[in-house]
Order: sequence, then C-alpha cells, then structure tokens
Amino acid sequence: MIAEPAELLAGLDPEQQQVATSFGHPVVVIAGAGTGKTRALTHRIAYGVATGVYNASAVLAVTFTTRAAGELRSRLRELGVPSVQARTFHSAALRQAQYFWPRAYGSTLPDVSDERFSMAADAARRLRLSPDNSTLRDLLTEISWAKVSNIVPADYAELAASAGREVANLDLKQVGRVLGRYEQVKADRGVIDFDDILLCTTALLAENDHIAAEVRGTYRHLVVDEYQDVNPVQQNLLDLWWGEGRDHCVVGDPAQTIHSFAGASPIHLTGFADRFPDATVVRLVRDYRSSPEVVELANKVARNTRLGTVTLESQCPPGPQPRILPCASEFDEAAAVARWLVEQHEAGVTWRDQAVLYRVHAQSPLFEAALAQAQVPFTVRGGEGFYDRPEVRQAVGTLTEAARRDGTVPAVDACRDVLARLGWTVQPPSGQGRVRERWESLAAVLALAEDVVSEHPGADLAAFAAELAVRTQAEHPLSADGVTLSTLHGAKGLEWTAVALVGAQEGTLPLSLAAGPEQVAEEARLFYVGITRSRRMLLITWSRSRRGGGGNRQPSRFLDGIAARPAPAPARPGRAPKPTSAMSATCRVCGHPVSTGAERKLKRHVDCEPGYDEDTYARLVAWRLGIAKERSVPAFVIFTDATLMAIAEDRPKDASSLLGIPGVGRTKCELYSEAVLSILASEDGG
Repeated sequence: MIAEPAELLAGLDPEQQQVATSFGHPVVVIAGAGTGKTRALTHRIAYGVATGVYNASAVLAVTFTTRAAGELRSRLRELGVPSVQARTFHSAALRQAQYFWPRAYGSTLPDVSDERFSMAADAARRLRLSPDNSTLRDLLTEISWAKVSNIVPADYAELAASAGREVANLDLKQVGRVLGRYEQVKADRGVIDFDDILLCTTALLAENDHIAAEVRGTYRHLVVDEYQDVNPVQQNLLDLWWGEGRDHCVVGDPAQTIHSFAGASPIHLTGFADRFPDATVVRLVRDYRSSPEVVELANKVARNTRLGTVTLESQCPPGPQPRILPCASEFDEAAAVARWLVEQHEAGVTWRDQAVLYRVHAQSPLFEAALAQAQVPFTVRGGEGFYDRPEVRQAVGTLTEAARRDGTVPAVDACRDVLARLGWTVQPPSGQGRVRERWESLAAVLALAEDVVSEHPGADLAAFAAELAVRTQAEHPLSADGVTLSTLHGAKGLEWTAVALVGAQEGTLPLSLAAGPEQVAEEARLFYVGITRSRRMLLITWSRSRRGGGGNRQPSRFLDGIAARPAPAPARPGRAPKPTSAMSATCRVCGHPVSTGAERKLKRHVDCEPGYDEDTYARLVAWRLGIAKERSVPAFVIFTDATLMAIAEDRPKDASSLLGIPGVGRTKCELYSEAVLSILASEDGG
C-alpha cells in the first residue's frame, strides 16, 4: 500500500523534495555522485501517484541496464507502486515494436538474433576479408556506434574519420563496406540485431502517427535515469515517446559520461534547459556516500578539469585525508597497495568493501600477483583473472609447446617471436577496443618474460615457461568475499569504503591514445568516477617506471593542484579535540586528530615522538622476518609496521591485552601471542 504523501516527502532533503513535487512542466535533475538521485526519482513517481497527479499504469521509467531497471522496480515496490513500468530502453522499445508491428506492416517483427559475431564474420567473408576474433569484436563495436549515431554504411568512412575512430588492420572504407554487407547478411537471414530494436521502434512511431499517439496516450509520464548516457537514436525515440507532452523528468550527471566511444553524449543533459526554456532545473548536491575529505578532492578534480558538474557537499562524518602515493616502479606500487589493503582490513574494513580500480585490464596481473602473495582474497569484476583470459591461456599454451621443442633459446627473444605469431606487435594498435585489450594482455606476458630475465639473467624459454606454469597453477582463487579488482568503466554505479585508484600517471590515466580535448575530457571523467566510488578511504598511486631504475614517467595531469595530505587542523585552545569514533581518534602525543589506519593503531602521528623502546621494536621486527621467511609471505602479512610499533608501545601483558591492539585479530593472536608476549617479557626482565 502506498504511503501518505507527507510520509513520502519526510525522508527527502529540500532538493530531492523539489524533484518529487514539480509537475506539469519538464524537469531536469543534475545529480552529483552519491546524492540520492534514484531515491529522488522513485519518490517523485510514488508522490505523483499518491497525490493523483500520476496514474501508476501511465508511468514509464527508463534506464540503461537490466540491473538498474531491477533496482528501480524493487524500490517502487517498497514505495507501494509496483504497477509502474521500469524498463531499459531496449526492453521498452522491443515490447512496443512486437505489439504494434503487425498492425503497421502486416507481419510480425523479425526475430532478434544473438548471433552478431557470426553475422559479422559472414559479412567480412563476402568481402574476402579474414579478420581474427578480436577484429570482429571491434567491427561489432563500429556497427553499434554507426547505428546509434544514425550513420549509414555509405557515410561511415568520412564520419568515422572525423570522430577519430579506427579499427586495427582495416581502413575505414573497408569497415564501411563490412557494415553494408552486415545489413545484407541480416536481411538474408530474416533477422534484426540488438541495436535494430531502437531503430525499428523509432521508424515504427515516426511513420505511424496513430500508433505514436496511442503509445503516448498509454505512457503519459516519462522519467529517464542516467540521461547523460543517451545516444542520438535513444534521444530520437524519447522525442517520439513524449511528443508534445510537458510532464517528463530526466536525471543525470555530466561528469559521469564515460561511454562516449559507444555514442553517449552529455549534451542532451546539459542542453535540456535550452531546449525546454520552461524546464525546472534541480541540482542535487548533498553527497550521502563519501566523506568530506573524498568529496573535497572530487570537487577539486571537477573544477580543475572543468567537468561541468555540481559542487558536492558531503553529509557524512569526517574521515582520513586521501593519500597520493608516488612509487618507484609498478612492482613497488602493487606491493604498496597490497599493504594498504591489509592495513584497512586490520582497521576493520572487510575485504569485500575494498577495491582496486585501474584504467585498463592489462594493469591487473601485477596487482593479482601482489594480493595473492599477501594472501588477500580478491575477485576480478567480470569474473576473469589475468591467467583466465583467452589470449593469455593461448599464449601460455603456445609458449609451453615452443619450450618443449627448443627451450634453450633466450626467453625474451623467443617470447617475442611466439607472441608475434599470436598478433602482438611492437607498436600498439590504434583505437580502443577488443584488439587493443588483447594486445595489452600479450604485452603483459612479454613484460613477465622481461621481469624473469631481469631477476635471472640468461634465463631461457624453458625457464620462463616453467615460471608461467607455476604462476598459472598458483593463480589466486577468486573469492566472493574478496577485494574487487575492476576497470574504472566497470566500477561505475558501485561504491566501497576503501578504494585504491592505481596507475595515475601520464600515458595510463589519461591513456596515451587520448589525442584530442574531447578524449582527454572523457579520461578526466573516468578519474572523477574512480574517486567518487570511495566512501571513506582513498589511495591514489602512480609509478615512475615499470621496473624501477630511474624511470621518467610523470604523474597524471589530473593530479595537478591536488595536495597529497594537508596539515591537520589545529586543536581548539585549551583542550584536545574529543574523538567521536574509532575512526576519528587523536594523537596521544600532540592531541591533534589522526587519520590513517597506521596512525589510529599507534594512537599518534607517525612523525610524533614514539613511546616505545627501539630494541623491543627491533626484536619484534626480527621475529616477524623469520616467520615471514618460514611461511614464504611478505612480512606485513604477519603484522604491519604500525601494528608492531603499537605492540612495542602498549607492551600488553597477556593475550587478551594483545587482542585489543588494532591489527592483531583473533587468528593472529592465537598464532603469535606466545612468541610476542615472550619477547616483551624478556625485555621487561621477566
């Protein structure tokens, strides 16, 4: 049963209430990250129904993904309006096309084929082309882009060139011809594809005014979520859906448009008020997700890179300052991130509430290896670890077979030869797509060979193949209760308490492929999305080189003007600030607030005078090193430096007291309490 109108508004902030109560004219909502846009949108629908402004069966809420549509339906059920239609663009369009097509054209709508890959291959064969699977995937990307951009095959080459689009191994005229043949293949098979759903429905409504009027009469109230991701075809369909109606509402954030390569554009959102001068513009600025420190950083990035979004105002308790950590090499970076994740876990953050976000998939193997070595459970978003990727499995198998034939050849040279046969080239392919991702994975395999030779000069192919076999077999099993590893694209719409945003150097973020201002702006939006995934703890890292040894990488331009760690605010005169929680304690030495996990363990700033005996700390470190070598794990897996310092300072007398020190935990207490307490007792003369 639907709640009373006053109850529906009671839990909303003033801006959300304005969204929920503005009817009779267009409404555009610029909703910053974490500002409760879905809450505002669903309460608008429920309030409209409760007050009689909306008929529940006449409302259509549209979004982009099945997951988002399911979330809308779930929330609407909780608000007592389960009969409201909440669908993706394609689902809503397909339903209409299937229903009205027979009436308009005297036949059923052709079946929607899920064999796009085979149809693209057939189209290429008709032109005597033999693209590999990666190139075929990129061709399908171009087919989709052309369709959502209303580009016919004959115009593709010219318009794709002006848009900076490329497909490896094919020129744009060849791609345009493949697009034309693809349409012929579909016609021969009597089917349409996923992208045709929107085109067919648009044509149906544009060519049949009476049907368009019937659709508009059925759905008189439209609400569109994630409006910044609308492409030209979707906007055309929306225009036909709402016709001359004035009671539509769109919601989005221009700073979170990260799918421009697929045709999305924020211009429909940012230009909405110009198109509808009588529209009400509402800006949601109250951030209920992230701490003030994370929000301040996000706002700085938005201002510095001119993202055109709202200035967020955090509604959350204070947290630690985000850290920006330069590293000598990618290896050091991965190890530092693993240590940071362990530290957050010891401070009480669950593994599943932490994430490592990177720009491209090829960055993941070093972090997978570092987390595996540190015994940190993890899951790769999308379910595919580095050694499970098809191209990596193929490379490992081919290298293993080559090692059986001639394993004495130099590892790096042999690896280059094998990978070249699999499609690797010295120069990366132009464009962003599956071909680029495959190249990056193969390049990562070559980098592993170079690393093995760096550690073991003179290593041959047999030695490298053996090392690959060990790494493949020891691949850390993915865990549902693990740290999430994800690309920035894959992280959109998600959030974690602790986020490590890695690889923030020029050439990686932004990518070296980002040639023009529009592409660089897209990279800036990705960086912003990564920052705003964090609720509380944020670590941003970059490395000066891949291996170390005087690298000349530069930090990302997006870090310009961002301080790594401002000085703590001075305490009020006459008294130290009072901590409000375990996450907002104060330094036992100076009384100023502490912020990082390490400082909370120590109960002091790392640069304040320590209160422990150096010999005690040295004995604890030596003991930890011995245990780490015995177990073949990094020393910080046993106890971090901060935990050992806290033990040396507090000098617990029994297991119960040791358990009270942050970073110890019940399991570690059971394993190590006897040895640790023995060291402390001997130092006390016991």
